[in-house]
Amino acid sequence: MSILELRSAGFSYGPQTVLDDISLSIGEGESLGLVGESGAGKSTILRLLLGLAAPQQGEVLFDGAPLNLRDRALVRRFRTAVQPVFQDPYSSLDPRQRIDRSVGEPLRSLRIAKGPAARTRVAEALASVGLAPDTMTRYPHEFSGGQRQRIAIARAIVSRPRVLLADEPVSALDVTTRVQVIDLLARLREENGLTLVMVSHDLGAVAAVCGHTVVLRSGRVVESGPTRSLLTAPTTDYARTLVESVPRLPR
Repeated sequence: MSILELRSAGFSYGPQTVLDDISLSIGEGESLGLVGESGAGKSTILRLLLGLAAPQQGEVLFDGAPLNLRDRALVRRFRTAVQPVFQDPYSSLDPRQRIDRSVGEPLRSLRIAKGPAARTRVAEALASVGLAPDTMTRYPHEFSGGQRQRIAIARAIVSRPRVLLADEPVSALDVTTRVQVIDLLARLREENGLTLVMVSHDLGAVAAVCGHTVVLRSGRVVESGPTRSLLTAPTTDYARTLVESVPRLPR
């Protein structure tokens, strides 16, 4: 059974159709990449899957049931299970809060842990992304962009979610740091059995962590299949153009 699913989802901003009859099914432990040019609908799909917006047509399902954002118990279970990693590591952390507060925020808001138990969970999450315990007492301005993105990933995994939804998680980083963060996501996915959905313009980044890729254009799916097949033998002209034009991460 799918963890997350879009069924015939449509979404518009005024007269502009952003998503047109999109259906996606994301199973336990799968890794899915969403690629396409700006305006293709990738980030809107992520917003729907995060429950930050509701489709105007169709529906979002979580564990096979419609995601009812008015059901508090369901939403709490959903927020525990599904966590985001955002694009910009500079704006995703509150500059006024120490790192222990920022990383521990999901534990407080979801009532998962508090006090010493929460502090232990925060330290474990930071260690899992390669950061030392003294990181907790520092502030975001004391870290590089790559370190901040590691902190943001630690915040995403501190609730021990089943699903990570990553929106361009390496696009704001330099090339070397991008490789390191992509490798980190791949390791965390394997070690924790995470399901991963990643939006990216970069097919190289997607190929490093995603076994399946969906190509979007103007709010519609134009190609879908194993990532390796897409990279080696795209079946549409648009996907072929993406493969030829988007730079890949050096390995």
